Amino acid sequence: MKIITWNVNSVRARQDRLLALLARHAPDVICLQELKVEASLFPWLEIRSAGYHAVVHGQKSYNGVAILSRQEPADVRVGLDDGVDDPQARLISARIEGIRVFSAYVPNGAEPESPKFDYKKSWMARLAAKLRAEHSAAEPLALCGDFNVAPTDLDVRNVDRWAGTVICHPAARGALEEIRAFGLEDSLRRLNPTEGNLYSYWDYQQLAFPKNDGIRIDHIDVTAPLAARLRDVRIDRDERKGKQPSDHAPVIATFDAA
Repeated sequence: MKIITWNVNSVRARQDRLLALLARHAPDVICLQELKVEASLFPWLEIRSAGYHAVVHGQKSYNGVAILSRQEPADVRVGLDDGVDDPQARLISARIEGIRVFSAYVPNGAEPESPKFDYKKSWMARLAAKLRAEHSAAEPLALCGDFNVAPTDLDVRNVDRWAGTVICHPAARGALEEIRAFGLEDSLRRLNPTEGNLYSYWDYQQLAFPKNDGIRIDHIDVTAPLAARLRDVRIDRDERKGKQPSDHAPVIATFDAA
């Protein structure tokens, strides 16, 4: 089974790239973030023609998440659904081939002293609470998405520049650890515990991508039943090349059959 997560940074702008990626990798599941489109404007027909079902939690101009899958998804859940008035479309999950799959777009947080950073920390705490309330670490579960957190300095090329930002802030890293304390493991680090220069995001400016001046903020975290089946994890750097790419590259995890 192959699962991909990718922040497309506008599904309309990246539609052709998305369809090409589906054809190239033939994933069983792909989680998308930052659709920047309402569900009514999602390319439903094109995705279906490519052989995929889709569940979408969209929002005009901002945010938006989706899960595409070859098998029709079941038990679709939208948002954090915890009684908090929150209009931002950042989370969707479904059960696919016996696996609970989440597509998450964690808030960026702007600046450490900003109310947006408070929202980021609160949102992550709410996600941790949702996992504990609704799921078990004993079930096969994959939390995929743009977490907007580089877990350690190993995940950052220019540590001095990113230190203290909302991406590497101790509070953000602590919030991610709280989510993972549910029973989730970073799939890439399971197979590559000490390898550096593995990044999933590069700024469009200052030749960041050619210089590999990146950070790793896109993740596929899995519970123990999936971790035991993990065969390979890689970042598709080629998708970041060429004309009008997203500033994120897809992360691809492959699992042995159950």
